[in-house]
Amino acid sequence: MTLLHQTLDDQPNAECRCVSLDREAMRKALRQQLADDLLYRMLVEERPHQFAESLVFVTESSLHRQRDIIAAIESVIAMPAYQQRVLAYAPEAAQFTPKAHGVFFGYDFHLSPKGPQLIEVNSNAGGALLNAILVRAQTACYEFDNLNITATANPEQLFMAMFVEEWQAERGQQPLCSIAIVDENPPTQFMLPEFLLFKKLFEQHHINTVICDPSELDYRDGTLCYGNMPIDLIYNRLTDFGLEAESLKLLREAYLDKAVVVTPHPRAHALYADKRNLAILTDETALLDIGVAAETRTLLLEGIAHTTCIHKDDAERLWAARKQLFFKPAKGYGSKAAYRGESITKRVFQEILQGNYVAQTLVRPTEWQWKVENEMVNLKLDLRQFVYKGKTQLTSARLYQGQTTNFRTPGSGFAGVVVV
Repeated sequence: MTLLHQTLDDQPNAECRCVSLDREAMRKALRQQLADDLLYRMLVEERPHQFAESLVFVTESSLHRQRDIIAAIESVIAMPAYQQRVLAYAPEAAQFTPKAHGVFFGYDFHLSPKGPQLIEVNSNAGGALLNAILVRAQTACYEFDNLNITATANPEQLFMAMFVEEWQAERGQQPLCSIAIVDENPPTQFMLPEFLLFKKLFEQHHINTVICDPSELDYRDGTLCYGNMPIDLIYNRLTDFGLEAESLKLLREAYLDKAVVVTPHPRAHALYADKRNLAILTDETALLDIGVAAETRTLLLEGIAHTTCIHKDDAERLWAARKQLFFKPAKGYGSKAAYRGESITKRVFQEILQGNYVAQTLVRPTEWQWKVENEMVNLKLDLRQFVYKGKTQLTSARLYQGQTTNFRTPGSGFAGVVVV
């Protein structure tokens, strides 16, 4: 096991160090923990870059700063004046106000010379349960004396309590009997192993659970059903965040009729994760108009990568500044159709101008060379805080090559985070 030391003097962005783990030892620990050959094959053999073979070290001060930024964002999102602004461009289903909060918000950060910078918020962030398993496997492999790995003793228990809290917010003390984990064509989804892990978790708590496509659900006589099984709660992994597609009509109707609890729900995405919201959170004039206090404004303006909504009239200015910008679709997810400005062509830029995009100041991720399979590769790093009701449940790192996280290149994957 080797340790790569980096300091702020060595590399401006480097607030991290990395411990290289023994691949075979970690695989053995994963196999023992999963106790399921199918899941093991899916996670380790079919997705060999799901888990990085390293731990990432991050300073306590950096994590404190991230939590301060998250608290500042949450405080603004709670303000009626902010909600009025963002709901003005939200889909119809987001106008409905459920009592459930929404599970698994993901706050994604890059580390910069100025400290951590938030690059986006996700309303149905994946990977929390995978990271819980990864951390347990890593700690089972090695004796880490005096290392503070950022995970609770039993994150699965914490996650289960969150789903129960979502249910009770809507239904009080009624028993939660059934959950459907819903995504389009689940067998083809890269995160299918996590769906299966959640199914096992829910069933361990005596909750009937299915994984299904929304087309497999039927809404009749005021009840949403999967076959003959009534569904109490939908764990929503769909990327149609407003439930706008015609194929989601029955699910949307059941949700708006309060016939089923949906989490995360359209309003959660509208308030937190539409990337146009970042343009408000990084606009001092807008923050003043909303009534945000000076200290909170400073945190937001310093801690979030500056973001603007793209308008055709700004084409000349944006093209000239493109090398310092990252272009993202307002309702995008998983880095799809996102472009680093320095690499875009005129044709792509014209498509961006026609679409619903934002331009964000480029905050380069931490980057270093790392030995993978006896070859030196350049790895990049971002950090994700899994948050529920403003409180961080788990911190994870994602290592990757190329423009964005992809879980498909040597050395990439989720990595445990250690506080130093």
